[in-house]
Amino acid sequence: MVWPILAAVLVSAGNALSRKLFDLSSNAFLELQWYLFSAAFLSAAGYVLLVNEHVRIDAVSQRFKPRVRAWLDVVVLAIFVLPLTGVIGALGFHLFEQAWTSGEGSSNAGGLLRWPVYACVPFGMACLGLQALSETIRRLAWLAGRAPHPTLAESALPPFMPGPSRPPR
Repeated sequence: MVWPILAAVLVSAGNALSRKLFDLSSNAFLELQWYLFSAAFLSAAGYVLLVNEHVRIDAVSQRFKPRVRAWLDVVVLAIFVLPLTGVIGALGFHLFEQAWTSGEGSSNAGGLLRWPVYACVPFGMACLGLQALSETIRRLAWLAGRAPHPTLAESALPPFMPGPSRPPR
């Protein structure tokens, strides 16, 4: 998730510099920026659900007891999130497949092939769907008394890019 954003920033800066310094621009670089942003955004959806940072109506949700919130999460995940990720993922895969077989490219001069960005949709929906299934199972296990509290904060995860180890003091 971090790498596509960094790449998009570098491509954007390179494109801006080449445009300002050399009066050169590239549609491929402009499209690559939004391809990378799409990849980052869609692949991050499952992670956001994992660390409990997804959009919800907290003003209402906070008034419920933890068990009611867990049941509400189970219902929302099972009735809305899982079916929608399946439908959007299937439609996205169909779009990707059509672009792959036809070799669809950008309508802009010097633009990129479209299938890589279309592939982000089914991939992102698969990640989100798998995480939604995992969250549903975790909440049901907690409700049955077989698992610890299901919510997880990002701070509880190991660092993504650990720094150099420091000797203990």
